[in-house]
This record gives sequence, C-alpha cells and structure tokens, in this order.
Amino acid sequence: MLSLLKCMDCGREDALDARLITCPVCGGLLDVVHDLDALRPALAPDLFNRRLASWDPLDRSGVWRYRELVHPAVDAAQVVTRGEGNTTLYPAGRRLAEYAGVARLHLKHEGENPTGSFKDRGMTAGVTQARIVGARSVICASTGNTSASMASYAAITGLQALVFFPVGYVALGKIAQSLAYGATSVQVEGDFDDTLDLVRQAADELPIYLLNSVNPFRLEGQKTIMIELLHQRGWHAPDWIVVPGGNLGNSSAFGKALHELHALGLIDRVPRLAIVQAEGADPLYRSYRDGWQTRHTVRAETLATAIRIGNPANYPKAIRALAWTDGVVTEVSDQAILDAKAQIDAAGIGCEPASAATVAGIRRLVDEGTIAPGDDVVAVLTGHLLKDPDAVMKYHAGTLAGVASTYANTMRTIQPSLDAVAALLGDSV
Repeated sequence: MLSLLKCMDCGREDALDARLITCPVCGGLLDVVHDLDALRPALAPDLFNRRLASWDPLDRSGVWRYRELVHPAVDAAQVVTRGEGNTTLYPAGRRLAEYAGVARLHLKHEGENPTGSFKDRGMTAGVTQARIVGARSVICASTGNTSASMASYAAITGLQALVFFPVGYVALGKIAQSLAYGATSVQVEGDFDDTLDLVRQAADELPIYLLNSVNPFRLEGQKTIMIELLHQRGWHAPDWIVVPGGNLGNSSAFGKALHELHALGLIDRVPRLAIVQAEGADPLYRSYRDGWQTRHTVRAETLATAIRIGNPANYPKAIRALAWTDGVVTEVSDQAILDAKAQIDAAGIGCEPASAATVAGIRRLVDEGTIAPGDDVVAVLTGHLLKDPDAVMKYHAGTLAGVASTYANTMRTIQPSLDAVAALLGDSV
C-alpha cells in the first residue's frame, strides 16, 4: 500500500478510502502517509518536466502533476480539477525587496488560482476524495476563500455545498463568489472558531463531508505550493519560506512537503519556515513565545480577514512543521500589513491583506536579525487583490479605521480639459 491514513496522536492506521476526517478512536488529526521508499524510484525530477509538456488534464494541473505525493493511486476519472496551481514565482523587484529588507526576494502568488486563492489546491484534492468516498453533500466554515473554492469545485462535481460564515467577519468579494457558484450560504452569529465548531459537529452527526483544512486531503493538495515552487527553482531550496498563519493549514502542509522532498532527495536541504500572524489573531505566536508551554487561544480581531482565527485547527501539525524546518513565528500589526500590501500592490503584483503579512513579517524578522539581508527569501501570497477591494479603496482614501494611509495613492478629480490632463504629468513633460 503506497499511502494510508494515520492518526498523529494514537498512531491508528486506516485505508486511504476510509470516510474519515479525524481519528475515530482519539479524535486526533489524521495524516496522509506515503511510502516514500516505494515512490522514490518513480520520482526523478524529469518526470515533472515531461508532464509540463503534456496536455493531459492531470498533468496540466499544478496539483495533480505531482500526484504521487498527493494521492498516488487515484483514478483519473475521479479527479475534480480546474487546472489549479501553475502560479507565478515573481522576482519582487528592487523597491519591494528594499522595503522588506532583503536583497533576494521572490513572491509565489497563489491568488492566481481559479477562484483567486491557494484554497483551490487543497479543494481539488478534498473534493476528489469526497467523490471517492461517495459523498453527496460537502460543508465548510470559512472566512471567505475556502467557501469560494469549495462552492466552485462542488458545482463542477454536482455536489450540494453548504458554506457557513461568521457574521461580519468576511470580505464581500468572497461571499459574492460563494453565492455566484450556487452554494447554500449561511451566516452564523459568532466568530470563525464558533462557526468551525458548528460545522465539525454537523459533519460528525449528519451525512455530509467536511472540507475545512482539518481534512488531511486538503493539506496534501496545499503541499504542492511548495513542490511547484521548488520545481520552478530547479529544486534549489531558498533560505526562508514565509507564510501567513491563520488556521495553519498551509504552514502544516509546507512543513510536510519540505520534509518529504528532502527525504526523497529532491532537495538537498530544508528551508526555514517563518509563520506570520496578525497581532490581533496571534495564538500560535503566543505559544511559540512561551516555549509551547500553553496552547493559547484568542478572540481574533484583524483587518486581514483571511487569518482572523483564534483557535487554529492545525496547531499540532504547524508545531511539527516548525520542528522539521527549524522555523520561527512572528506577529505584525494591521498597520504593518496594510502598508506592506500597499507596497506589494504598487509593485504591480497585488494581494489581499492577509497575504501581505508575509512581507511585513520579513521586514520585522530582518529588523530583529532573524533573517539576514543577504538571505534568499520566498514569500507566499495566498489571495488575489480583488478578494477585498474595500480594504484597498479605504486605505487609499484614508478612511480605513485604525490605519494610517502611509502610502496612499489618492484618487484625483479634474475638469474635462487638456490642461488638467497635462498638469497630471508634472515634471515628466
């Protein structure tokens, strides 16, 4: 058997096609465990290069191109794909790199996925598994991106989709996607953690398949962010990978991917992982700061809605990822996040607020001496600029509550005359 499900806590093992989300004995988180020794002979780097030249739908997907490390024995007829992945690894440019404080900075932009966030990588794997186990309905709690992705993939598959949002905690652009894709969309009186608790209870008691990142197949799909990134770099590992930390699915997936790629010999060293949280939603940072003595939870508050999570479901896996990568955790203010976002946007790349926590975090870690100015750093941008246009407009108008518009690009109003247009050109004419 190339792969199986294994409980992180009690070690129970189950077949990969078992309809399980968490351990039925102890409730622990499940891992998809691959037999790396059995897979190793087939995983020469040129395999993935050959697939880049193929028009097969699995090969065109930036997730299923690496299927041996996601779901090795999957039947191609069961796979639900929108050609996800294949996202750009941008050189940051001199101005943005100087702002972050490092000479070598690249941005892996997961906002280029079909529904505008990294969630599509996990959802193609999660919805494929829902189909394998015979689910007819799927459910998630969401701060917005998960719901948009699940609604899309469920619609393609013909599954009923139920998405639950915390009232007032989700950007309108993301709710609009859920409605547009036809999901049953429900607001819950409470925050994300309350909403996730309700959804997990529903999945335990009702005939519905859970597709939050506690689902281990979601993380197998999200692993491919790292696999594709390193493939794009010719399997040359950077010094640092920096990622926003919310429910900690990406952090967990990245650690697992790097651990497996190193064990397989595809990379010769493991990059260090830096997880960046918002100051108002920083439970992992608080636990990291006190040496993991306490699992902290918080009532999350941040303008970066995608990481507004106070009790992250993947906490144990994130700690493991940090151990595997000699990683660090930091936090940044909403002011730092929105200023970094303005810099990323002005570089012509753009991202939603939570994504910008990466560049803000790099800036702080350089100031503190953790990241050296000469280090080779990759920041992962998790969502598209238009996921939260309200934040953009209010920042540049100077009306975003509690945030100074340090780098505002103010909207101008002119009279309909050529002289008024010419005046905008300033010294360049």
